[in-house]
Amino acid sequence: MTRIDGRTPDRLRPVEIVTDYLKFAEGSALITCGNTQVLCAASVEEGAPPHVPEGEGWVTAEYAMLPRANRSRSRRDIAKLKLSPRSAEIQRLVGRSLRACVDRAKLGPRTITVDCDVIQGDGGTRTASITGGYVALALACRRLRDAGVLTEDPLIGQVAAASAGIVEDVPLLDLCYEEDSAAQVDFNCVMTGEGRLVEVQGTGEGRAFTLEEQQALLGLCAQGIGELLRLQNEALGR
Repeated sequence: MTRIDGRTPDRLRPVEIVTDYLKFAEGSALITCGNTQVLCAASVEEGAPPHVPEGEGWVTAEYAMLPRANRSRSRRDIAKLKLSPRSAEIQRLVGRSLRACVDRAKLGPRTITVDCDVIQGDGGTRTASITGGYVALALACRRLRDAGVLTEDPLIGQVAAASAGIVEDVPLLDLCYEEDSAAQVDFNCVMTGEGRLVEVQGTGEGRAFTLEEQQALLGLCAQGIGELLRLQNEALGR
């Protein structure tokens, strides 16, 4: 099949990561994936939640979409007096993913909150939030070390995420909105820099899918994540 933007099935949309996008956040990054844009900001606070073992830290995330991030205006969560189920599910995913690359003992008794605000949504906002959120988190940890607050880097690895799907029975990497809305199967994957899985989400939206198709989608995501890991390192000057 011919994709809307002419990409091959195994190609990501153009990705750009701009670091230090915000003046006051300890770490920030604006990530652009095609027409999707997510602003990620990492904030550091002293102290950790009560459930965290003494002496350890915590990494968490919040996720929201601006009212006109999509093709029609959506109401702000605050207007509904509660977080939407979708936003709650995504921010838990982002938090789990980022904690996978942090040694919380080395972080010490402090909390890093990564806010992911979708400026423009065109598919793949959760995976962009994880990929950009890692960069913001890494910058915040770097600032803590530079300030002498931390003597060791709490980051023990790297994490990024990519989406894939089956459209017209063809496995595709990194779906845009038009492809995502027509997808028979929706698939998201989070991986570490060592290629280990943090989370896999696969849903038969239009039909069930086979184990062979699952492996094909996983392979596409792994390929895309490899490229995203490289772009993260480039943005961080590594």
